[in-house]
Amino acid sequence: MIISVASGKGGTGKTTIAVNLAISLKDVNFIDCDVEEPNAHILLHPKIDERIEVFRKIPKVDLERCNFCGKCAEFCAFNALAVLKDNVIVFPELCHACGGCGIACPEDAIDEEMIPTGILERGRCEDGIKFASGSLNVGEPMAPPLINVVKEEIKDDCINIIDAPPGTACPMVSSVHGSDYCILVTEPNPFGLHDLRMAVEALRILKMNFGVVINKSGDDKIIEDFCSDEDIPILMRVPYDRHIAELYSKGIAFSTEIEEYKEEFLSLFEKIRGK
Repeated sequence: MIISVASGKGGTGKTTIAVNLAISLKDVNFIDCDVEEPNAHILLHPKIDERIEVFRKIPKVDLERCNFCGKCAEFCAFNALAVLKDNVIVFPELCHACGGCGIACPEDAIDEEMIPTGILERGRCEDGIKFASGSLNVGEPMAPPLINVVKEEIKDDCINIIDAPPGTACPMVSSVHGSDYCILVTEPNPFGLHDLRMAVEALRILKMNFGVVINKSGDDKIIEDFCSDEDIPILMRVPYDRHIAELYSKGIAFSTEIEEYKEEFLSLFEKIRGK
């Protein structure tokens, strides 16, 4: 099973939920796809065994073979190529590495070159948790190519938990795509509701199964009314608790210190498995 944990908004506690679920289940495969700001390692304390440099492909145009017909630029949805009278300009920061321009070229004038994009880390945590994480290079604008490499660490023989980036843009979609279930973490305030709406819309376009966890729970009516209207299950609530926040600030997953939460997260998993 592949369970992704996402949120429309940063700072809702997405990594907190993902990490505590992993710790409660123990023998799982944890994949941190928030490559622009990976932080699950702060709570899981993995022993990193391997670091691998990851590259992404960008087009390289052979101007001697190119007839400057412009079909590559017409194909590119991201305007990563500009065809002039006697030159083709490639904008690497816009390229999504799909390879489509090479297929569209009638003269077979486009090859691909590799540029560094980030680092893949592999390791292990306590309780048998396998760990993989990506870290995007500073200044590198394209997260999905690195996310796709990190997702190659998904295992077929165990439960996989993916910590997705916040938001609803390409990095989030790349991370959750292919998951069996997505947990959307939100908080009970207007900002949380606004971004939850966008995340729900994105997951419905992807035709994914999902439910909501309310973090910093207190007066939850604003989220409860929305979930009731949209027929979205509320899977779990984590209270607005100073002790939990203090543990987090020290890099401690709260389910390791507050034992009853392990049962709560096991119950959360059973709800997901039931769906």
